[in-house]
Amino acid sequence: MTGIDMRRFSSRWLFSAGVFAFLGSALSVYAAPTLTSWTTQNGVRVYFVESHAVPLINLQVAFDAGSGRDPKEKAGLSIMTNRLLARGIRATTHPLREPALSESQISDGLARTGAVRSDTVGKDRAGVSLLTLSSLDEANRAVELVARSLAHPSFPADLLAREKKRVIAGIRESLTQPDSIAHREFSAELYGAHPYGYRETPETVASLTREDLRSFHRAFYVADTAVITIVGDADRQRAEVIAEMLSVRLPVLGRKPPPLSAVEIREGQTRFILHSSAQSHILVGVPALSRGDPDFFPLIVGNYILGEGGFVSRLMREVREKRGLAYHVFSRFEPLRQEGPFLLGLQTQKEQTGEALRVVRDVLAEWMRDGPTEEELSAAKDNLIKGFPLRIDNTRKILAQASLIGYYGLPLDYLNTWTDRVRAVTTADIRAAFLRHTPLDKLSTIVVGDVLPEKEPGSGKR
Repeated sequence: MTGIDMRRFSSRWLFSAGVFAFLGSALSVYAAPTLTSWTTQNGVRVYFVESHAVPLINLQVAFDAGSGRDPKEKAGLSIMTNRLLARGIRATTHPLREPALSESQISDGLARTGAVRSDTVGKDRAGVSLLTLSSLDEANRAVELVARSLAHPSFPADLLAREKKRVIAGIRESLTQPDSIAHREFSAELYGAHPYGYRETPETVASLTREDLRSFHRAFYVADTAVITIVGDADRQRAEVIAEMLSVRLPVLGRKPPPLSAVEIREGQTRFILHSSAQSHILVGVPALSRGDPDFFPLIVGNYILGEGGFVSRLMREVREKRGLAYHVFSRFEPLRQEGPFLLGLQTQKEQTGEALRVVRDVLAEWMRDGPTEEELSAAKDNLIKGFPLRIDNTRKILAQASLIGYYGLPLDYLNTWTDRVRAVTTADIRAAFLRHTPLDKLSTIVVGDVLPEKEPGSGKR
């Protein structure tokens, strides 16, 4: 890079870095953004929010390529495929003649535009996000690099070997951490043989080959399941051009992958896993909520009262404030295409494990029996409705919401009606929804720590 190029790059980088820092507070949105949608020429769904508050475009391309698509014996394949997308791009001659690019050429190309690229893999979806300056030249170059990496990754053998070592090292490290162990075992307990319960291991990752990645990419990184979300400093015409740039190279199979098998909701179990940790790490939950379920709003409003409302939640009051059994205790729903988990978690001193479990179970039993009070419901609604603008107060948050709407096929007016849907929830709605989705006999418990069932006073193994 020449001195002139370096000065240009430095000024671009400094400008974009300053804008990115400014982004968190600059875009205050007090009304839900307008979300529009269309389909590209090769059938990719696009969702767009126009906002000119800052000269940035924030976008995401997501595919039905999450860990739920991993074969059990190849758990980690989705993660590795996603990680290797930007490690090399192969040359093409049809329909466009484009040269091969190395990992360093890709990263240097993005750096020269001041863009920031990131990868994401969840249980349902995987893809790439890009934050770029909205100026035509910088945005076009960054978008082209992302588009090429999505459609034509080369999966270099040496870089695959390097990334496998990194992922395996991360897995081995996580297997020494009680919190990581608890979450891995929790997923396995809740989902059993369902793909949501698969866990990557050093062995499954070590077994992955270039052909595994190529096959996974051919099957799932396709126009048929892609969803593009664009938020920021562009009008509809410009957004359409960007969407075509991102989608034009993606193959069209003419079919979608088969749906995942149904989640089996089994009888709840309690498992104790020995670990030398001074504290017991406790997770309680059940597969509970899928995206688009009509009980979504009663459950999130109710759960704000139960365990997501911080110091005003029942769990925090009973477990921490009254008894000092944990510094923090929470509950949340993680909705997915199939039933995602209801999750309650806390850490407590090992000597208090039995008492903490008893209190948690008592709180849940009372909650399932009586539900919230009218006063609790009124306060929860007030907090959720007044806090709604904070969910959409910058382009990053709007992108997250809009991509969720697009990928899961939620209504385009989802954000516009969100506060009305919260306001309409009743105490009867909450109690009925929790009884349907989180029955006590289906809740499983994982305890990781230096405690055995016989050391847990007042409770046996279920």
